[in-house]
Amino acid sequence: MNVPVACQYRIEVPASPERIPQIRRILAAHLKYWGLDAHVMPVCSAVDELVGNVVQHVEGDKTCVVEVRWAGRHLNTSVSDRDSTLPRLHTSSPAKGGLARVAMLSDSWGTCATEHGKVIWFSRRVKEPQRVMSGPQVPQPPVREFRPLPLEAVPADPFEAASLAVPAGR
Repeated sequence: MNVPVACQYRIEVPASPERIPQIRRILAAHLKYWGLDAHVMPVCSAVDELVGNVVQHVEGDKTCVVEVRWAGRHLNTSVSDRDSTLPRLHTSSPAKGGLARVAMLSDSWGTCATEHGKVIWFSRRVKEPQRVMSGPQVPQPPVREFRPLPLEAVPADPFEAASLAVPAGR
């Protein structure tokens, strides 16, 4: 029986302008590996905004945790930091960036205070339910017989082997 396993990735990094492209590349690789290529640009752009907000607005410890979870229907992403000040939506223009841009790139989003700071999350619906990587499969039976190549078929001299592969006159 195959049981769906949720895909999850979590990274804790000190937020800085240099880290944003690194985080983008890491998330893009995971999303592509999970078969979610169509979500790479919007998810990475929204995470860029949220990590950029940590760089710009958080005083003191700028460590943040970026987490992505996918279970077949919804792709949930969050960025948490250690600043307890909850963000506010200052403009409804996605062109100006910030939370308005996150709202435009997602189906839903929100923020939540935590014991050690806050979490800002957003969710994207995967249009068609997709199969999530399944759990461990029944192992295949081992190869029953191993037969090495006969020694006389393998030339002892590697240059001789190369000359055999190239037709004469070339």
